[in-house]
Order: sequence, then structure tokens, then C-alpha cells
Amino acid sequence: MMKRLFLLMILGVTSVLCLNAQTKSLHQLQQEFVDLRCGMFIHFNMPTFFNEDWPDPDAAPELFNPVRMDCKQWAKAAKSANMTYGCLTTKHHSGFCIWDTKTTDYSVMSSPFKRDVVKEYADAFRAEGMKVMLYYSILDTHARLRPKCITPQHIEMIKEQLRELLTNYGEITALIIDGWDAPWSRISYDDVPFEDIYRLVKSIQPNCLVMDLNAAKYPAEALFYTDIKSYEQGAGQHISKDTNRLPALSCLPLQQNWFWKESFPTTPVKSPAQMVNDNIIPMGKSYCNFILNVAPNRDGLMDANALKALKEIGKLWKNDGRVATVPEADAPIISSNIAKYQPAEGTWSSDYAIMDFANDDDFGTCWNSNPEVKVPWYSVTFEREKSFNMVVITDRNNDRLQEYRLEYRAGGTWKPLYEGKAPTGLRVKIHRFDTVWGDAVRMTVLNSNGTTSIAEFGVYCVKRHNWVMRSQILPLQSSGYIVREDDEFILELNH
Repeated sequence: MMKRLFLLMILGVTSVLCLNAQTKSLHQLQQEFVDLRCGMFIHFNMPTFFNEDWPDPDAAPELFNPVRMDCKQWAKAAKSANMTYGCLTTKHHSGFCIWDTKTTDYSVMSSPFKRDVVKEYADAFRAEGMKVMLYYSILDTHARLRPKCITPQHIEMIKEQLRELLTNYGEITALIIDGWDAPWSRISYDDVPFEDIYRLVKSIQPNCLVMDLNAAKYPAEALFYTDIKSYEQGAGQHISKDTNRLPALSCLPLQQNWFWKESFPTTPVKSPAQMVNDNIIPMGKSYCNFILNVAPNRDGLMDANALKALKEIGKLWKNDGRVATVPEADAPIISSNIAKYQPAEGTWSSDYAIMDFANDDDFGTCWNSNPEVKVPWYSVTFEREKSFNMVVITDRNNDRLQEYRLEYRAGGTWKPLYEGKAPTGLRVKIHRFDTVWGDAVRMTVLNSNGTTSIAEFGVYCVKRHNWVMRSQILPLQSSGYIVREDDEFILELNH
């Protein structure tokens, strides 16, 4: 028995090392993504058969019937514009799935069409030598997966749908997620735990980038809950081509809306020259990939005016590969903020801007120390001792906090975490450290360029482990298998 256990452990460790050897660093994946330069967003789903982007969530599956759908046409159109990848809306906010899913009857397989659109899309784009990305909405109004209605069954459905998408359709370069922790979706990263979903994706496809379209809420100076910073131009989100230092994605529809409308065939599309000269070329130099949406019509084909514009784009530029080396960014913040909404204390505030503005989950508000206070301090207190290993301070603006001290309280005693100059002049300062337990965290400002003003003070406990998930269970002949859950290896043997 001991020999068998030893063999199991050796084989398990060897397999883990092999898995790790196949995994690229996040920075390498971010660079490769930026080097792709430009791709095609394809909004095609139940909204295509309505004249609005948010259809009735209980619309009959029979309405989805793109009788002439040709994903090869889509791929050739993208290729004509010198694009390098596609990204298809596998499920939008009304919950209709356009792949062969086992999780719901609300899918293309219940429609007259009965063809796996995701498969045909992936096959067509790969046949043209392009990468495959997928879009997925967390918000699902058909399944009643919406604010204040989320159940454990909903979360399991999300996980199972992502397992299907990441298991059955080959290599997925990136997963673009929407409807999650946006001001309009109101589904937080606590309602549907971001870290769990993030780690699930990485466990199935370690090289798959996870992108959440959350730029409406989070600051541009750090990667909050995403591997790639995203900007939706139509929602007023624009990358700073002068100051951006993060790997980024900017998206825009070629037509007037994301999904096809009856007016599209006779309405002029956006200028190909503008798409190239104002977007593709300058964004590439600013570490930003540009994704242009082209919406197929109800037949499942792209309109003639869109096809013509894509060919014009292809004449105006070609992908010469890397035009800028992406700076190495701090690892993304993926864990829940345990300081959010907790009781906050501090020195005298300025006017109404009191302490709880610094942990209200709103980066547009601030706690302002009163200018008369010479040594400001701020603290959050938990209801009991908790584990944590990261503190993130988001300043009101760049280059304000100069020097400070961080402490945590354990057993009634304050203990040091950090003291010194701010690690960066940017407004988001990230401090990672070995896991500690405490019931409070405090910051004392020692030097500030102007009045201390804190937008958000976050405390996190990042799960730290390298493990083999169920999708990577290591079969060991007839003797069993090895799998790691949480922080411990578990050996399961057949007797």
C-alpha cells in the first residue's frame, strides 16, 4: 500500500509539472493578445430576430431560425479585413444558448434550426487560421439569474455552461464575460463569486484569458477582475492613448447597434478609414487590441455593406505583428473585497466625505481627511478575525499618497504589514504579503501630496495553490486517481 501511495504521488507531481510546462505566463498571453491587433465581434443570438438588443426573455426558441447561416462567410469577411480572431455571443442577457447545451432547453437545439452555431463558428474561423474567442453573459433574464434572485443552482448552471464551452470547442484564446458587476447588471462578484469562475476557467484552459467588460466601474490603473482592461466606446469608455499602461481591448460596432436591425442593409456603416486610422493603428501602439462588431442578419449572413467595409479595412492596413511591448502589470485582483461595507473609522473628515466612502464599492466617491489633520489614519474592522494577504489602496488621483504605514490587529495588538513609500505613483497601490489573521486593518498616512483622499480601501484573501482540477484528474491505471482541492492533495483509491 505504501509503495502504491508513493507511486501515486510521484505520478501526480510529474503530471502537474507537465501541465505547468504547457502554461504560458499571464504577461506572455497578454502580449500575444495585444499582438493580434484586431478581431471581429459577432453579436448573433435571439436579439437578431427582434428589432432591439434586449428581447423578451421568454421569446419562443422557434423564432431563432437563420436558415442560410454560413459561418464560413463570417470568417472570410474577417480575413478580408486582416483580422486575426473572432468572438461570438454564445449567450446574451436574455439567456438563449446557441450551442448544444445540456443545461437548459432554452437553446438552439430547441429551435427549428437545431445546429450548433458555436461549433460551426469555431470550425470556420480556425479553417481561416484565426483564433477563437467566446462571449458569455452572466446576467440571464430567462433563467431569472438577475439581481436579488441568484441561487446556488444558478451558479452551478454558469459553471456547467462554461465547462461545456471550454471543453467541447477546442482552444479558446479568450472568454469575454458581460453582465457582471456592471452598474446596469447589478450582479456583484460576491453574488456570483469571481474567483471561483476565474479559477474554473484556468483549470480547464490555463491559457485562456478571462475578460470582464467592467470598465464602467473600475479604475484604469489596475486589472480589477480581468486579465485585459476593456473599453466599450459606445458606452463612453475610451482608452487614454497617452497614459494607458495595461493590456487592453476596445470595442465598437461597425453598424449602429450590436445586434442586427432591419435598417442595417440600407444604412451606411462606419467609415473604414476611421476604423483603421482612429482605432486599429493608434490603439496597437497603446497596448490595446481593437474588436469591431459585425452583426449577421436573420438569414445568418453578413450584409453587403458590411462586407464591402471589411474589404476596405483590409486594403488600408495589414497586421505587421507586434508594434508595442506591453509593460508587465501587477497580477489581476480576483478575490472578494472583505473590507467592503465593513465599519470604518478614521481621523477627522472633510465636510460630508466621511470614512465609509472609502469602502462603499464606489470608486467615484472618497473619504477626505480634514486638511487640519497632520497624521491621518483610516481603518476597517471585521466582525471576527479573518485571513487576508492583500491590501489595495485606490487613491483619489495619481501621485497623491507618498508614504504610509499598514497594520493589522490580531489578539488586540497592532502588527506591521508595510511601512514606506508608495510602491507606485499611480492611484492604485497593491500590497501582497503572506497570509495573516486579524480583525482590523489600518493605514496611517505619513506623507501626502495634498489632502489625503481615498477612493477605495480593499482587503482581500487570495487563494494560493497550484492544483489539478476535476477536468485535469490524473488517471492512474486501476489504482485510482489524484486530485487537489483547496490546499491539500487528496488521494482516492479504488479498493
